[in-house]
Amino acid sequence: METTSSSRVGTQPADATTDATTDAPPTAPPQAAPAQTAPQEHPQLPQEAAAAPVPAVRRAVEGYLRADFPWYGLDAAFTGARWLMQVGTGADGSVEHGSTGHGDEPSARGEIATGEKERFAVVVTVASNPLRRSGDGTGVLEATSVSSAAWLAGSGLLAYSWPVQMDHTLRDDWLDQQTEAAWELADALDGEEWSTLSLPVDGEPTVFHYRESEFGWVLAGSTGSGVHLGAYGRGMSAYGIGFSAIGDFAAYE
Repeated sequence: METTSSSRVGTQPADATTDATTDAPPTAPPQAAPAQTAPQEHPQLPQEAAAAPVPAVRRAVEGYLRADFPWYGLDAAFTGARWLMQVGTGADGSVEHGSTGHGDEPSARGEIATGEKERFAVVVTVASNPLRRSGDGTGVLEATSVSSAAWLAGSGLLAYSWPVQMDHTLRDDWLDQQTEAAWELADALDGEEWSTLSLPVDGEPTVFHYRESEFGWVLAGSTGSGVHLGAYGRGMSAYGIGFSAIGDFAAYE
């Protein structure tokens, strides 16, 4: 079996899961009620409740709950808004990584291009996985690592960045170039582009690789609970944040 050497995992899309529209069924003509109704062991839901589309947030939560590893977000010291983004899956359909958002929901044309102040931090959780199947099923990819978390965080920040005075027709080329640069930086965490920063994870000091750019900041590290953590943000200082495992997703709904 051929082995492919790469720690790159899927990029984070700029948009969270969107809600699917459901066309209402045509109204049936009125019918006379039957003389008798057969008894049922369990009562059925009202028709309008059964036909209602599942909210996008609820579907997103279900994706997170399929994971067999703990998810992380900012700890209780952060009191702002929390929101779900999207999970990433492997070739076999298993959940490999995902992100949770905190603060303002950013847009691609945010502070960088418009001057509007956005304050957000996104936490990326990556399962510590020693063996991953390649997309075509013919080989394996090397284990996920801190570099995987750094790559997802770096590319995620770029997805919400738009340089000043850049025409939208040029942004795709710029994004491709910068994403490749982010990958190279993630693969060299001991390089001069990175410094170290100690932040609490579940109350324990943890060392992260950290870098800043004109678009915001990115950091990546590992926890003692079997996952790698990445994070990126803008308008919020990385020096004052902490991370904790998410016990209840109610705060993100």
